[in-house]
Amino acid sequence: MESRKILEKKAKPKKKLVGHKQHTLHLLRKMLLIRRFEEKAGELYTLLKIRGFLHLYIGEEAVAVGVMEALKPEDAVVATYREHGHALARGMSASAIMAEMYGKQEGCSRGRGGSMHLFDALTRFYGGNAIVGGGLPLAAGLALADKMQRKPRLTCCFFGEGAMAEGEFHETMNLSALWQLPVLFVCENNLYAMGTALERSESVTNLIEKTKAYGVEGSSVDGMDVVAVEGAAKKAASYVRTQQRPYFLECKTYRFRAHSMFDAELYRSKSEVETWKQKDPITTFIKSLKDQKIITKDVLNKLEREISQEIQQAVDFAEQGTWEPVEELSRFVYSEPKPL
Repeated sequence: MESRKILEKKAKPKKKLVGHKQHTLHLLRKMLLIRRFEEKAGELYTLLKIRGFLHLYIGEEAVAVGVMEALKPEDAVVATYREHGHALARGMSASAIMAEMYGKQEGCSRGRGGSMHLFDALTRFYGGNAIVGGGLPLAAGLALADKMQRKPRLTCCFFGEGAMAEGEFHETMNLSALWQLPVLFVCENNLYAMGTALERSESVTNLIEKTKAYGVEGSSVDGMDVVAVEGAAKKAASYVRTQQRPYFLECKTYRFRAHSMFDAELYRSKSEVETWKQKDPITTFIKSLKDQKIITKDVLNKLEREISQEIQQAVDFAEQGTWEPVEELSRFVYSEPKPL
């Protein structure tokens, strides 16, 4: 089984890190920011500061951070409902995200979307989609618009392996290949579609084979290794840009926390989770940096303090935000007339 193959795979010695010191510290900072933001979000949820649904990204940070390094500012990004990490890696403000999760007007979606509907036109981050697979046709639409307007950019679409059982996945793959759309499809294969294991929901667990059936090229990468993800994503993005065709990148990863805050996690054992934590993308990356004398304990502590301050500022910003007036609740149901 796929999950067993990954678990049995012994940790390979880390390759020599590419890039210079500044870049590796940049990758680490991004992953730490996501991890600490998520930990704070989980804490705030238990305090009832954040309501509704909350899906944490802890364990999968290397995917968002590595892939974003392959994108340009003009590219578009479409994500899932587990998208806090994507949004932070894309460059969205932690304060705007936290305020959104608080439901405050200062949030990136005016507090109307919450955790699953982050949106930011400035960074071309088009959600945050609550529907499984719902972002796939949106990504194809964005890419089609770029193609018709002859704009040299791509759309990156994140989704989980559970979305591959949805009709939207197959329709989008077919049309993207048929119309030769510049879409980088990034599948975050964390082995469980909510509580259903991959081998219990897919007759073909080799996900690359599924996309090849539509004529879409693809590859797999260790999603717990940020350097490997960055390298694979850059190759994939280059293919999309030069060939003007879609590409499928499978990132094999694992979420350490439950599917959502209401998940009792009866579908997997604690020992399995602990085994995967040995491949923690942050701790293994820090070890690599220390082994190569790229980072010291003092530098790491300084980084942690800076991130802690940034997150505290985000929480303060959300706490001090404003609730939307009741009289405005029906606003935006219909488009507002533009001034003449």
